[in-house]
Formats: sequence, C-alpha cells, structure tokens
Amino acid sequence: MANTILTAAMPMLIILGGLAGLLLSPSPAFATLPPSVQTLAGLVATGPLSLLMGCYGRRVGFVIGGALAILGGAAGALACLWASFALLLVAHAALGAALTCYLYPRFAAAEVVSENWQPVAISLVLTSGLIAAFVGPQLFIWTKDLFAPTPLAGAYAAICAVTLIGLLPLAFVRVPRPTARVTRLRLDRAALLAILRRGPVLTAVIVGAVSQGIMVLIMAPTPLAMTGAGYSEALAGDVVRWHVVAMFAPSFFTGFAIKRFGTVPVVATGLALLVVSGLLAASGLSPHHFYGALTVLGVGWNFGFIGATNMLASAVSADERAVVQGTNDTLIALGATICVFASGAIVTGFGWKILALASLPVLAVALLWVLVQGRRSSGARDRAFR
Repeated sequence: MANTILTAAMPMLIILGGLAGLLLSPSPAFATLPPSVQTLAGLVATGPLSLLMGCYGRRVGFVIGGALAILGGAAGALACLWASFALLLVAHAALGAALTCYLYPRFAAAEVVSENWQPVAISLVLTSGLIAAFVGPQLFIWTKDLFAPTPLAGAYAAICAVTLIGLLPLAFVRVPRPTARVTRLRLDRAALLAILRRGPVLTAVIVGAVSQGIMVLIMAPTPLAMTGAGYSEALAGDVVRWHVVAMFAPSFFTGFAIKRFGTVPVVATGLALLVVSGLLAASGLSPHHFYGALTVLGVGWNFGFIGATNMLASAVSADERAVVQGTNDTLIALGATICVFASGAIVTGFGWKILALASLPVLAVALLWVLVQGRRSSGARDRAFR
C-alpha cells in the first residue's frame, strides 16, 4: 500500500522534469538537466541508503525517502513560484534520492518469502506502479495549474500531499530487523569484487543497468520530443501514462513466467522488446509511434528489471545482501545517470531518431551476454547431472 501511493510521484516527475526545466532553464539545452540531476542524486544516495537499511531496517529507509520527497516537492513548488532554476535542481536532487528509496520494497518483499516465491513477491510489489500509472498523470493534470498563473507549481505541491498519505501504511510494516551489524556489512573491496564477478550476479547487474538505462534514455526526453513535434502537454502526459502502465501491468504474471520458464528466457525477451522499442521510436514521429515505442519500452523494462532483481536476490547470502544490493543499485543508477545526461545532448543536437538508434548497440551486446551466460549455465547443470 505504501509503495502504491508513494510511487504515484514517479510518472508525475517524468512529465515535470523536462517541462519545468524548459520553463525555467536559461537555455533549451539545459531543459533535461533537472531529471539528470535527479538521476545523479539517486546514484549518490543508493549505496548509503542500502547500508542504512541494512543497519536499521527497511521501514527507516522508506520513511527517510518520504521525507526527501516532501522536501523535494516543496522546493519544486517554490522554484516555480520564484522562477529559480537553481532551486529546481535542488528539488530534483532530493526527489531523486527519494525515488531511490522506492526501489527497495522489491527487495523487502523477496526477503519475507521462501526462495521459490521470490520472483512472484517482487512482481506483485511492482504492480503498485500500475495504479501510479493512472493516478500520477491524472494528478499532474488536476494540480499543474493550482497556483495559476504560475504553471506546474501545484503538481510539485501535490507530491508533498501524496507522500504524506503514502507514509501512513508504513506504521504497519513488520519486515524483520537485520541481524548483521555495520562491520559485517562493510565487505572489503576484494570480497565485493569477487561477489560481483560471479556469473549470476554480474549478469543481474548488467541486465538491470541496461534495462534501466535504455528505458530512461528514451523515456526522459519523450515529453520534450512530443511538444517539439507540435503535440500538446496533455498528449505527452497520456503517452507517459501508458508507458508507466506497460512498465508495471506485466508484473501480475512476470514472476509466474520466471517460475515457469526460468530467469534467462524472461530477461532475454525483455532485452529483445527494448530493441523493438528503439526501432519503433526511430521509425516516425506520429502519436502512434510514440505510443507504440513507449508501451513496448515499458514491457521490456519490466521483464528485464524484474528478472535481474530475482537473479540478484537468489545469488547473494543474507550477510552479503545490503552491500551487494547497494552496489547493484548504484551501478544501475550510474547507467541511468549517463543515459539521462546523454539523452538531452543527443535530442537537442541530433534529434529523436538518432537517440532511439543509439540504444540498439548497447542492447545487442547485453542480449548476447545473457544468451552466452545462459548457455554456459545450462551446460554446467548438464555436466553436474551426468
């Protein structure tokens, strides 16, 4: 329940970041700087937040994330009212750290069920985004002109209200407290590198980083690309809505698909769908192209991200969990940060089509890696049973 309400801010920020940046930035070239700073802040906050949850429990981390979201929403509203681009960047930095906290309920769910049911638990927690997909864009439409004639300030204020409501269910969260102490969580560099070199762990990190990175590469500049092509903010918001629906609606069956077919086939399907999304985006600028590309993008992300999360959850022990999860999400955030920064430069410098095509080589390499690793794992299992 908490995750369902709190993540309603995510689709709002997809729409707000670029539009508020375009409104307040000194140059159109800096329009995607707020979502870029947001992603960078998530990169910086991921590791410390994971260690904090490893020491004091998941609920403490989620409450801190909510407090950061309230701070960011208030700063964003004031940035619009005062026409301050610098304050807008501060707002998105706080919101980026908050969104990082909202990534961890998927691990919390995996930790309270048996290993066999981990993929299903992860999937069901991520279905919360399906409600957010409808609520978030609608809240944006209802509240963006709340402080008229100043645009967008009301939507940032709405994030504060949504977060306050979302924090209430956390009073009932009873995730077991961690038993490992800080000294046990701080693995030395050699031990951490050894863990990351394990086949399933390394594959999980690569798939998670590529899935998240390519998703934000195409998603972040979509409102800018659509308004630049002459479409309304409302239409751009609707495209984002269905993109977020596609991100989370498959979660109802992704976990069961992993149980039935295995993680590698689901992950490979997700990466293949991301390739299809890039090709659709590059093929035209009509509304149908935007709807199709962003919808397929969402489904591909779902398969890749849930598959990678399950792969990682199954590959590490309880003592390794906090550090490895923090490192994993830090690397995912690093890939997303690079892609968000690159998306603004590519769209403004070369155009939407080049941006979409730029995703294809990275996806091809990642898909090849997954298929090779999957074949090696199958071969190793076959030899073990001979």
